[in-house]
Amino acid sequence: MYVRELTLRDFRSWPQAQFTLTPGTTIFVGRNGFGKTNLLESLFYVATLRSHRVSSDGPLVRSGTDAARVTATVENDGRELTVDLTVNAQGANKAAINTRPVRRTREILGILRAVLFAPEDLALVRGDPGERRRFIDELVAQLRPLAAGAKADYDRVLRQRSALLKTAGAAMRRGQADSVISTLDVWDQQLADLGAQVTASRLAVIRQLAPYVTQAYASIAPHSRPAEIAYRTAAGASVDASPGGDDEIAAIRDVLAQKLIEVRSKEIDRGMCLVGPHRDDLYLGLGDEPAKGFASHGESWSFALSLRLASVELLRADGVEPVIMLDDVFAELDVTRRRLLAEFTSTADQLLITAAVADDIPESIVGRRVSVGAVDEDGSRYSIVIGDEQIGDEQHGDEQLDGEQTAERGEDDDD
Repeated sequence: MYVRELTLRDFRSWPQAQFTLTPGTTIFVGRNGFGKTNLLESLFYVATLRSHRVSSDGPLVRSGTDAARVTATVENDGRELTVDLTVNAQGANKAAINTRPVRRTREILGILRAVLFAPEDLALVRGDPGERRRFIDELVAQLRPLAAGAKADYDRVLRQRSALLKTAGAAMRRGQADSVISTLDVWDQQLADLGAQVTASRLAVIRQLAPYVTQAYASIAPHSRPAEIAYRTAAGASVDASPGGDDEIAAIRDVLAQKLIEVRSKEIDRGMCLVGPHRDDLYLGLGDEPAKGFASHGESWSFALSLRLASVELLRADGVEPVIMLDDVFAELDVTRRRLLAEFTSTADQLLITAAVADDIPESIVGRRVSVGAVDEDGSRYSIVIGDEQIGDEQHGDEQLDGEQTAERGEDDDD
């Protein structure tokens, strides 16, 4: 699988850009703040319908415009599909496949499969549970695209139920207990149903991923303690032990429904939803200890890399070679981890890399180098391509390594 064409309009710092890409390695080099990361972010959004840097879509739209547009042509085993995605600053996003509009943007999931390595990955080990939930949800969206719909519906129900809980206590004190309870019953049923679907999908993917994480960590840190990953739910040990998958949805739904009944009075008192996949976490262990709080800096980086390497292997096992993207990662790694990552990614169908300076890239990585610059004008900044060359002797048949990019006035954006 590889991306053949990428076209952007008003995406972050790129007012307008068009790139023709090929299999093999493409390196985007430019100073921090010049917009190279935005290129990878646009492709990651096509693959997962979410950014790896922000939780909302607003920052993806160039300041002063109403919408960003990302068009990507993806080739996989001779089959070519073009995704056209419009990201609106306000309102629902829109998508089309081969110029045909789709009813829901999530219908594009699965067309592009990608794994992105980024400096922020350290938060997978050291950060809050939300970082780890985001990681697994991104992987689920690519492996089980239909499950992404359940997650979106769950988030909607969660917002509605949470809003009700915030006012439930006061409403009950005003004598509206019957109305509050009957409304909660409706939301509880939906939350349990959708929550069970989300949880079952996460459990199934984590159980598939686990052996790859252990193997990847052992290859990166052979003298360290063995690595372990497991899913931990707010619903308790019975759900933790579930193998997940569609066959387990009914059983998980029953457990969630019962838990919601048990904690209802506490939820009303606190005004928040205490049970469901939004409260779950991934357990990352080294030996007998959790990695968070006990792993050294080097062990934490090794674990973070292992999660991404394992994701690649899982997607490969599912029958698709994903596009691998490395966002300024080499600058964060020591010599040994740089070498191991370079070796692992050397067989990728397509490898896209960003770096602040070319010296951060191991000498073994050759291919096309695109230099990214920025123009400051009237207090705003926009990104441009200032160079495009072949380094080393990487070739892919008779294909030409060419690219085209144009830019208009843009707004300032972080790299």
